Amino acid sequence: MKKALIHDWYTVYGGAERCVESFTNIWDDFDHFSLIDNLSQKHRDVILKGKHTKNSFVQKLPFGKTKYRSYLPLFPLAIEELDLTDYELVISSSSSVAKGVLTRPDQLHISYVYSPVRYAWDLYSQYIKEAKLDRGIKGFFARYFLFKLRLWDYSTANRPDYYIAISKYVAKRIKKIYNKESIVIYPPVDTASFTLTTSTSDYYITCSRMVPYKKIDLIVEAFSKTNKKLIVIGDGPDYKKIKKLAGPSVDLKGYIEKEEMQKLIKHARAFIFAAEEDFGIAPIEAQACGVPVIAYGKGGALETIQGVFPGEDIISTISTGIFFDNQNVNSLIEALEYFEKNESLFKKEIIRLNAERFSINRFEKEFKDTVENVYKNWKEAQ
Repeated sequence: MKKALIHDWYTVYGGAERCVESFTNIWDDFDHFSLIDNLSQKHRDVILKGKHTKNSFVQKLPFGKTKYRSYLPLFPLAIEELDLTDYELVISSSSSVAKGVLTRPDQLHISYVYSPVRYAWDLYSQYIKEAKLDRGIKGFFARYFLFKLRLWDYSTANRPDYYIAISKYVAKRIKKIYNKESIVIYPPVDTASFTLTTSTSDYYITCSRMVPYKKIDLIVEAFSKTNKKLIVIGDGPDYKKIKKLAGPSVDLKGYIEKEEMQKLIKHARAFIFAAEEDFGIAPIEAQACGVPVIAYGKGGALETIQGVFPGEDIISTISTGIFFDNQNVNSLIEALEYFEKNESLFKKEIIRLNAERFSINRFEKEFKDTVENVYKNWKEAQ
């Protein structure tokens, strides 16, 4: 059968692109489609096995490859103009509009959803405030276009024949927004690259792109207040703001190479994670090193970390972290103090074992078996 894979856009080698990489490991005969493609040849070889994509008209607009988000109002039109009529199986890899691609009744469309469009739905108010679009004529048009995007997004809910969600958390949101059931298949994590070590140094660590929802400012404030040593890896738009918050106990490394990052994570007392994520790869990578995680107890973290809240019993044979229940400094400090009182109860081998549930091999087998079973049942029903 002819297969098409449509991904929102190819600009970086992120978590969604690692999923596409696994799709192309499973099946090497996809034709690829996307709104825009700005991949380096190095990343193209890894993600798409050197293949090129067929792109929308957004690619040809002024600064379309780099400022593509400025063309958000055109995304629904652009995705619908991609012609996938020649394919029996269509897999959409979607966190924005890819799931809305047009297919016929005699085509099977399976959508792997990282999230419904967050800036149009559950993060709408936060996005508007952080972008300072809650006032003025520019704000009016932004809110109007996001309103139109919600209408279009909801109207396309029936276009995929099957939904696969990256977590139970995302599956709940798919049910709430689209009223559709989902199969849950957790994304692949390169647990083989993050190896176990027995030694621990006297510092904590966090690793993230510095954007508002990651809450790196919260983490830095908490550690600056307590004078506990924290290493922060990553850069981004909020770097200068976070640097101003950092006390003497906080070491901002900025961007570093993967090998150095892995060495620093391995020897940390714990990994700190304050975002409400749909899944969250970084805490799993830390656990693959045998490092416990102190995380905000909401979203995908509740599915990837075997954690307890302060005051609950830590069980050495299963526990891999501590949760804090509010995204504020005091709540994080309370979790830190509880961790330090019970640090000896966490076992590196147990933590590593939990991370292995999310390996690349597991994902590729599970995704392949699921798609083939869905295809077989769909074909028999035709």
